[in-house]
Amino acid sequence: MSIFAIIATVLASVIAMEFVAWGAHKYIMHGFGWNWHRDHHEPHDKMLEKNDLYGIVGAVMSISMFAIGSPMIMGNSAWEPGTWIGLGILFYGIIYTLIHDGLVHQRYFKYVPKRGYAKRLVQAHKLHHATIGKEGGVSFGFVFARDPAKLKAELKVQRETGKAVVRDSVGAV
Repeated sequence: MSIFAIIATVLASVIAMEFVAWGAHKYIMHGFGWNWHRDHHEPHDKMLEKNDLYGIVGAVMSISMFAIGSPMIMGNSAWEPGTWIGLGILFYGIIYTLIHDGLVHQRYFKYVPKRGYAKRLVQAHKLHHATIGKEGGVSFGFVFARDPAKLKAELKVQRETGKAVVRDSVGAV
């Protein structure tokens, strides 16, 4: 593969992982996988959460792609793009860890952004946590965040239609 193809594959994989993560968050974590994700939505003082098991799932995806791309493991049937897709998944995992666990939930460092996209990410994810239970909700992505005012409006509709139980502390919702 050319260096351009390698870079494009890695970048495309990072971007694609946001869509994979959005779908997994909305339909798995807030669906049949709620048992692992529930403690992430509940107050606790533990260093680790069951929800962290989803990080292991992401690591298995990345390692699997590295293996598919490795001639040492796959021999002549190795598929080189697998290596670069695996690297993209790894990069997404690092980005997720820094943004979601670090910036938004402050598990690794304390920093509250006052403006810009970082503030928007934090606000959007706090609105995601505004619902009680797995039903309803907004902002299932981790790196791309929609306008918090639009998310608040969606939560208001969900509360009014009974699609979700929304915490009172969300303010004007």
